[in-house]
Amino acid sequence: MLLYIHIPFCDSKCSYCAFNSYVDKFHLKKEYMDALYTQIEYELEHFNVNYNSIETVFIGGGTPSTVSPELYKPIFTLLQQYLQKDIEITSEANPNSATYEWLNGMKNLGVNRISFGVQSFDEKKLKLLNRAHNAEDAKRAIKDAKSIGFENISLDLIYATLGDTKELLQKDIDIAFSLPINHISAYALTIEENTLFEKKPEMSSETLEITQWIFQQIEERGFYQYEISNFGRYKSTHNLGYWLYKDYIGAGCGAVGKLKNERFYPDSSVEKYIKNPLDIRVERLDDTDIKIEKLFLGFRSEVGVCSNMLTKEEIKLADILVQENKIEKKDDIFYNRDYLLADEIVLFIMRED
Repeated sequence: MLLYIHIPFCDSKCSYCAFNSYVDKFHLKKEYMDALYTQIEYELEHFNVNYNSIETVFIGGGTPSTVSPELYKPIFTLLQQYLQKDIEITSEANPNSATYEWLNGMKNLGVNRISFGVQSFDEKKLKLLNRAHNAEDAKRAIKDAKSIGFENISLDLIYATLGDTKELLQKDIDIAFSLPINHISAYALTIEENTLFEKKPEMSSETLEITQWIFQQIEERGFYQYEISNFGRYKSTHNLGYWLYKDYIGAGCGAVGKLKNERFYPDSSVEKYIKNPLDIRVERLDDTDIKIEKLFLGFRSEVGVCSNMLTKEEIKLADILVQENKIEKKDDIFYNRDYLLADEIVLFIMRED
């Protein structure tokens, strides 16, 4: 069982961001954290969570570092008996708000992994993306996290932005690897609805050549790619939990939870969520939905796809891909080593003649 906690507050709204986040609702922090407590307490019973059975916790957003450790403390106290020993507890953070005091406070609560939303070390690019930090903020925050005792530190990089050059991206990668990190998430800029970039599709400039080059640059420095966007000397067990299709509690406005064949959606409005954090919409998944999701997840990651998920005809098609060296088969599991081809592989295997 995984636990995801969503924090919707942000210092600034990034130009590409389609996540449920707000820059003008900081006055609701205390009420929101109280509502989170109420929902998590309910979900622990709803999901029938037993002692010592939560495998990972991930605090995402939004910007978790905009909320003080003191406001997180009641939730950590509530969760204490349910957490497995040596559990991975991750919090996302933005460099400008992840002060030494905040990082230290979260470490004292039990957070042992930090994921920094760096995106770039180029000042012009950071302004274009409407990030609230600068390159020095990012370097300082990462070094602070290491000095406090965080062993597992990750950062995000965004590529395929208008104006990106190999020289700029190379510099971002070089600076990233000069810092005490053991994990990188690399995302191509995508244009989403209801974002500042929605009416500027030209801001995204992804090419297969650049994507492959970036992946190669990161792997040549000793970081293993274990799913389409994540690389590291350390694999996040929370990330892998999603790819393994494990059940997870989704707490907070705009979060998503999953239990067996059902998904759960708390209200995305902060105000409505605070008023009633247990107003949760339910979506039921049929067997076909689940199978398709498992195939896409498996072929986009090191998890792979078990042959017992496939029909005889689908296995024949998968075997053709093995013969053509497009995928591999080991112990009745099909593995894809080029995650950029994942969608095409799934569509080929599930095609209808």
